[in-house]
Amino acid sequence: MDTPALIIKDPWLSPFSGVIKRRMDQVYEKKQQLTSRFGSLSKFALGHLYFGCHKTKNCWIFREWAPNATKIFLIGTFNDWKENKIFRFSKGADGIWELKLPHSAIRHLDIYKLSMHWGNGSGERIPAWSKRVVQDPETLIFNAQLWDPENPYKWKNKFTQSKDQPPLIYEVHVGMATEEYKIGTWDDFRQQILPRIIEAGYNTLQLMAVQEHPYYGSFGYHVSGFFAASSRFGDPESLKQLIDEAHSHGLRVIMDIVHSHAVKNETEGIGKYDGTPFQFFHDGIRREHVAWDSLCFNYGKDEVIHFLLSNIQFWMTEYQFDGFRFDGITSMLYYDHGLNRNFTNYEMYFDGQQDEDAITYLSLANELVREINPEAITIAEEMSGYPGIAFPLKDGGIGFDYRMAMGTPDYWIKIIKELPDEKWNVDELYYELTNKRAEEKTIGYAESHDQALVGDKTIIFRLIDKEMYHGMSKDIQNIPVERGIALHKMIRLITIATAGNGYLNFMGNEFGHPEWIDFPREGNNWSYQYARRQWSLVDNKLLRYHFLSDFDREMINLIRKYQLLTKYCPIRKYVNTRDQILAFERGSLLFVFNFNPVRSFPDYGIRCSAGKYSVVLNTDPLIFGGQERVNSEIIYHAYPEKIFAPDYLLKIYVPSRTAIVLKREKVKRVHDMI
Repeated sequence: MDTPALIIKDPWLSPFSGVIKRRMDQVYEKKQQLTSRFGSLSKFALGHLYFGCHKTKNCWIFREWAPNATKIFLIGTFNDWKENKIFRFSKGADGIWELKLPHSAIRHLDIYKLSMHWGNGSGERIPAWSKRVVQDPETLIFNAQLWDPENPYKWKNKFTQSKDQPPLIYEVHVGMATEEYKIGTWDDFRQQILPRIIEAGYNTLQLMAVQEHPYYGSFGYHVSGFFAASSRFGDPESLKQLIDEAHSHGLRVIMDIVHSHAVKNETEGIGKYDGTPFQFFHDGIRREHVAWDSLCFNYGKDEVIHFLLSNIQFWMTEYQFDGFRFDGITSMLYYDHGLNRNFTNYEMYFDGQQDEDAITYLSLANELVREINPEAITIAEEMSGYPGIAFPLKDGGIGFDYRMAMGTPDYWIKIIKELPDEKWNVDELYYELTNKRAEEKTIGYAESHDQALVGDKTIIFRLIDKEMYHGMSKDIQNIPVERGIALHKMIRLITIATAGNGYLNFMGNEFGHPEWIDFPREGNNWSYQYARRQWSLVDNKLLRYHFLSDFDREMINLIRKYQLLTKYCPIRKYVNTRDQILAFERGSLLFVFNFNPVRSFPDYGIRCSAGKYSVVLNTDPLIFGGQERVNSEIIYHAYPEKIFAPDYLLKIYVPSRTAIVLKREKVKRVHDMI
């Protein structure tokens, strides 16, 4: 085998070429094995069309994989939850059970479970392949529900956005998207929030907590029903309508999918589905995730790969999702889930403590996504820096399109928390924001939902803190608030301007949503106070919140207009750590940041490319809550400067705590600049 391109791009990986090639071979061998009977991964991953409940011309057919079971009955409202022989499954080969019923035996909206028997035990189970699961509002018990509407949703729009279009992601949790003290619905979101996202200019909608989960406060990460869209947000037709309408406005819709672990619940989930602890998961010490109180899939079992790959194809075909953000990848990659490593050298990625079955599964998952829809995207939430996570399989990688730049929000928290802004080192800041694997695409972000959870603080709350409660009114001068607003704009602008190939924002953070996220739980008396988004704050023009939202919209539009994340990389032009001035170019734009909290600099010399420059965005206008110190009408001219050759010198007024974006126009001669 030729040297994989991953190693050519990064020669420091050469000592591990044998491991990289072996991992590649294992993926191709597993793919060949799984597809030998079917011809392709997409034809292999059709379990959702076979297992579960299906309506045929003549009858209903239920199928389940439960190799350890000795008897299975269907119980529900249609038979008073009693076992009887009419509803008893028959066991076939390979542990597959089947039940056929006439159409009259079970109807739309009937609720049911399986009564599973094994050895000396038994228990009620929600079918693993259920496409609809509901919770009784009085007993709080979860059951499967037959979903067979008379008028199923008919798709109206086909999404056509190319995957080459960089994702500008608006990350949302539909349940907490409403301002009301309740769980929001798919319809609430489609009618009330989707128009805001469209107006804000984002081109990708990331839906969290889609898969059914028994505990609302888990943020959707303790999944019980892998094929069921959470009923607490509405019915399947409403979710389809939301996605369809988003597509009609040109938005890509991706799903936050959880294949890294599963909830431990046995009745609601698949923890001991057929009575064994190891049907879907590891047995012994590897079964439970020590930090997440959840169960770890055994990716070495073909049946588990079939289950999870079918899950991917189900969401892409049944609900027409345009890709996925895969949660918890680091946990999957390492036997210790990455908890006991600092990842300071390459040895830690190739020392034999990696779960190569998981690596194989992730590679196959990416292969499948592309096979189903070549324009779909995949994003890895991976914090260890695993080399090649977002690099093609054929070249030695795992195959994701993007990786999350998870170090960026951690860095912002660190400097905001530990240093006064007069001590921010702009040289270090630029290094941290641009320190990425050049061969892999990344999604940059200043903060996501992670930075807003209870016990943590959003960026705006770290900057302003208690002053937000009384200082956001426009008719009150408040220096801490004005500082926080200025830095909030600068932080988000420099993050997106240095982002690798995409950008993410969690809903409401663009306008500085106050406080934190805390779902209803016993510790807060089951309150929805912090599990909602207060859109009235940004709509109230007497408050300052809309300044941040208005700036964010113009920032996003600027990035889209000049296609900065598509074609160009940032190029550092000038750094002065004493003055706290930083300038870099990206494409035809020059970004100038003055993080100095007190000093403004007239006629400040900035190294730049030849041309004449006009201001296209700055953080200081009154309309963005600034002080209007930048004259956007001036045309600036760059002149030759011997010490900067072949670059030029641009002199510009740079106010304190301000960022300026200038558009360069090329000129043929110095005379043309006068």
